[in-house]
Amino acid sequence: MTEDIRIAYDDHDAEAERQLVWRAESVGLAALDIDDAELMHSWRSDPVAAHQIGIWPRSLTAVRERIERDIEDDDRDDFLILSPDSAPVGYVALTGQNIVNGTAQVELLLAARHRGHGHGTAALDAVVDLAFGELPMYRLTAETHTDNTPALTVLAKSGFTQEGISRAACLHRGRRHDLAVFSLLRPEWEALARPRAWDS
Repeated sequence: MTEDIRIAYDDHDAEAERQLVWRAESVGLAALDIDDAELMHSWRSDPVAAHQIGIWPRSLTAVRERIERDIEDDDRDDFLILSPDSAPVGYVALTGQNIVNGTAQVELLLAARHRGHGHGTAALDAVVDLAFGELPMYRLTAETHTDNTPALTVLAKSGFTQEGISRAACLHRGRRHDLAVFSLLRPEWEALARPRAWDS
C-alpha cells in the first residue's frame, strides 16, 4: 500500500516527496532514507531520549553511515513515522528478522515534542500489523529500561506482555540499568480487538 504525499519538514526548510509504504489509522510509515540523517541525529541527541533508551549522541556522519548500512540490511526495515498532517514525528523499525524462526525485534523513537499524542502506539501497532499481516513472523520482542514509563505503557497498549527482566543489562550514565523484556505472539495479535493497519 503506497501513497505519494508531501511532507513539510518543520525541522528543515525544504519540502520532500515521500511515499508511504504502510498506513495506519493515525500515522503513515515511509521508508527511512539517508536524507533523514539530520532528523534522526536531532532526535537521538535529545537528552530525554538518550536516557530513556540508553543511547549516546553520535556525529551526523556516524548517523548517516548507520542509516546507509541499515538500508542494505535485508534483516531489518526502518521507517519514518508521519503524523496525520504528514509531519515526521519519529522512527520505528523491525530488526533482526529471522524468517525461518519467524522472529524479529521492534524499535521505537519519538521526537520530544511529539510524545504523548498517541503516535507511538499507532506506529507500533502499524509495524506489528506489518510483521504479522504481511510477513511470516510469529514472535516479536522489545526491550526498554524498567523505568521508561512511556515505553512500558505503549508496549502494553499494543498488546505486548512483559516476560522478564534482564538485570543490569545496560550501562548508561555510569549506572547499570535493568531492561524489561516484552514479547507479542501471533495468536495474541490475532486476538486483539482493534482495527488492523489495512482497515484504515
